[in-house]
Amino acid sequence: MHVLVINCGSSSVKYVLFDGDENRVLEGKRERLGPTSGERAETHQQAIAAILDSLGDHRVDAVGHRVVHGGADFFESQVIDAPVRAAIERRIPDAPMHNPFSLAAINKAQEALPDIAHVAVFDTAFHARMPRRARTYAIDQDVADTYGIQRYGFHGISHQYAAGIAAKFLERPLEDLRLITLHLGNGASATAVEFGRSTETSMGNTPLEGLVMGTRSGDVDAGVLLSLLRSGEFDVDQLDDLLNNKSGLSGLSGMGNDLRDIQQAAADGDSRARLAINVFVHRARKYIGAYAAAMGGVDAIVFTGGIGENSASMRRRILQRLEFLGCVLDEDRNIDASVQTDEDYALITTGRSRVEALVVKTNEELMIARETVKTVSKARAPVALSVPIAISARHCHLTEETFAALFGQDATPTPIADLSQPGQYACAETVDIVGPRNKIEGVRLLGPLRPSNQVEISTSDEFHLGVDAPVRASGNVRGSAPIVLVGPQGIVKLQEGLICAWRHIHMRPSDAEAFGVENGDEVSVAITGGERDLILGDVLIRVHENYALEMHIDTDEANAAGLGQGARGHLSASDVDEATLVYTGLDETALVH
Repeated sequence: MHVLVINCGSSSVKYVLFDGDENRVLEGKRERLGPTSGERAETHQQAIAAILDSLGDHRVDAVGHRVVHGGADFFESQVIDAPVRAAIERRIPDAPMHNPFSLAAINKAQEALPDIAHVAVFDTAFHARMPRRARTYAIDQDVADTYGIQRYGFHGISHQYAAGIAAKFLERPLEDLRLITLHLGNGASATAVEFGRSTETSMGNTPLEGLVMGTRSGDVDAGVLLSLLRSGEFDVDQLDDLLNNKSGLSGLSGMGNDLRDIQQAAADGDSRARLAINVFVHRARKYIGAYAAAMGGVDAIVFTGGIGENSASMRRRILQRLEFLGCVLDEDRNIDASVQTDEDYALITTGRSRVEALVVKTNEELMIARETVKTVSKARAPVALSVPIAISARHCHLTEETFAALFGQDATPTPIADLSQPGQYACAETVDIVGPRNKIEGVRLLGPLRPSNQVEISTSDEFHLGVDAPVRASGNVRGSAPIVLVGPQGIVKLQEGLICAWRHIHMRPSDAEAFGVENGDEVSVAITGGERDLILGDVLIRVHENYALEMHIDTDEANAAGLGQGARGHLSASDVDEATLVYTGLDETALVH
């Protein structure tokens, strides 16, 4: 698929035409656009018309548009139609320097190329599945719901791309890693990428929150803003101008937002320039520490964006004093780090560093092209295929050592019923699980015994026990919650192992090929025809030769949809990594454990 990528800013448009092998056929940039660039400045619509004229006879199969703010409406990229355009327009007040210009470009491009697909790739989409605790502000929730106030996050395209490159360098699946990505430039943000997903990010309801930026303030006490308004010296528009255009590096230094000028002035002894650098660095380092704590550790810190890619001195300052995390900077590697090409990266830590630090050349245009191909392909007509749904009650998997401690050295698991997955069975043995607040008795053991302990509960159980159990794929218990297990012969205090299981579908390779999905893909589940219609997102695809085709959800999810035992659905096959399940009633052949 040949994809034209259009990346609009407030005063510029970047464009790249990719061929089917992701080679750049054409690229360019048109600058000094819009009303702030003078009376005779070119408009965004005129710039798009000129870009399309420059394509000549080059083939274009689809157009991908970067859109900064998609709000809560979109968890993924979307083929652009009237409702999508309306949703982008609704978010103009929250992204006034971006969304109106993206919308103008979309309208002009669709007018000129009406017979091909146009796709909106949202900066907010990567963050849209952050946990509720991370995206919720502690204000009256009726007010928050009325005005759509929550933390959305931005720079998601860049953070997602940088995380993928880091995983490639580390030669580990992204789903196994805890990363902190820093997009540092005129706009700056930090993101905690935990096992492939954004679980925290520094920008919030608008791109104003978080790190110090070129002209934006980042974090400011809301009480200060109220004081300025009450002073009578600032109205809303003046306050907007102060925070967005006269703050950040520019406001601190008093000499504009070009870091090169600020660094030179600091070297010459300018105290305001030195303060600007120190505040920028301190804020970034503080977020790294906070995100490492929130994730329970970190495997790599990734720098990208104009400052992140090009300023060795800022990287050095930010990474100072992080040896306690196991991150040890290699000064020579840092100075020599150079990233010039697509998918380029450079290591800047020593060989003894437990936490790697990388510099990655961001490539939003390539990421937009890939998202466009995926979204257009997904829109093709699906083929419905059947899959059973199993409701998984709370249960535990134990190691030999833990089983012996709980049931006795000579005891062995007692199978009482085979489960739907080959080789797995329910055992007669049960344990009590004890949390800080309450306990749950009679939690079933499933066999066979495993190399690591794992206790799977629901969100309702989590609150009953008084614990904070992360949502994890089965087997991924590193850094999960502690719990106490009580058996007839002993007590075991697990330091980790308690999780809420990530809803998932087991498949054999032949099933995955038929459905058009791969191991690690995520799909959406539309459950209709039962007592309550429901859409479940983030359903993980797990593929192995020894699996039987079946979707597993927990009791909370089943109750929310009004499902009973033996539910069965339909997975829509396509040649992309997203699909849809449709609940169609009960089927006695589905096994439940």
